[in-house]
Amino acid sequence: MQITLDQLAERFGGAVSGEGQAALTGARPFEEAGPGDITLAGSPAYLKRLGDCRAGALIVPRAFACGGRNLLQVDNPYAVFAQVLGLFHPPASLEPGIHPMASIGAGSRLGAGPCVGAHAVIGRNVTIGDRACIFPGVVIADGVTIGDDVRLYPHVSVLERCRLGHRVTVHAGSVIGSDGFGFAPDGDIYHKIPHTGIVEIEDDVEIGAGNTIDRATFGRTWIRRGVKTDNLVHIAHNVTVGENTILVAQVGIAGSTRIGRNVILAGQVGVAGHLEIGDRVKVGGKGGISRNVADGEILSGAPEMPHPLWLRVQRLLPRLPEMRKKIVELERRLRELEEGRP
Repeated sequence: MQITLDQLAERFGGAVSGEGQAALTGARPFEEAGPGDITLAGSPAYLKRLGDCRAGALIVPRAFACGGRNLLQVDNPYAVFAQVLGLFHPPASLEPGIHPMASIGAGSRLGAGPCVGAHAVIGRNVTIGDRACIFPGVVIADGVTIGDDVRLYPHVSVLERCRLGHRVTVHAGSVIGSDGFGFAPDGDIYHKIPHTGIVEIEDDVEIGAGNTIDRATFGRTWIRRGVKTDNLVHIAHNVTVGENTILVAQVGIAGSTRIGRNVILAGQVGVAGHLEIGDRVKVGGKGGISRNVADGEILSGAPEMPHPLWLRVQRLLPRLPEMRKKIVELERRLRELEEGRP
């Protein structure tokens, strides 16, 4: 692929400083980029080192200027570089058409331009939109509805009646619509609670590898528009995850909890069930959330506490043995003083 700096500026709303017709054939890291490459110099640390960079063009903040270099000046260099990188390295695809070893059930309909790999199984009465890319080993069960431009990587399972919107990506091995974990105790035994609902995933969601998203007991488990999950995330029955929320690796959310918009849950965060987590909440790694959280709170620790308090606690923890020793000594001296009183 070859593209000019002027074309990138038009596409991403940037301004060009230098040679707009400079032809670019790749995007590479700052230290590795050569004359045909574009790279990112979005922070002051990199902007000070432009003399060390051999790149043919650089993506920089809009206010930055430097004579003698080809620059793409934009408001958000990091986000633009991510999109430019995607132009030069589009995601893997399949041969167009439906592989002869794929299985498609009665009443199912696929839109224009499908790519369906070997051993993919599409059940009955499934509706799939245009330009779907369904990799080998995918299972789509009866009654599922899928939008346009969806990518399901190998061994993804989308189970009965679940709904996926447009431009949804689900990475390898994830399961959408497994039964929730619900059992009614009866003395020493447990009776399974049937989960009759679905999972609904809205547009522009990306689900990492090895996720499990359980169907609702009734109604839906709801993943709202723009959510991104890392690998090995578990979302239990009847959870709602709000728009543009980020769930990092090994996050676990228990049943019937509502996560707000633009939330960030860092790695291994656990959230108890039946809670309300507000918008723009941030929780540090390994945090444990056991209460409702108001909009905008920043928390860490298990149980959760405000992040500044958690930082103070972490500084104190290594000193606890020394502090205990001092307290024991002070108690001893106090006893001696009290015993020596007339």
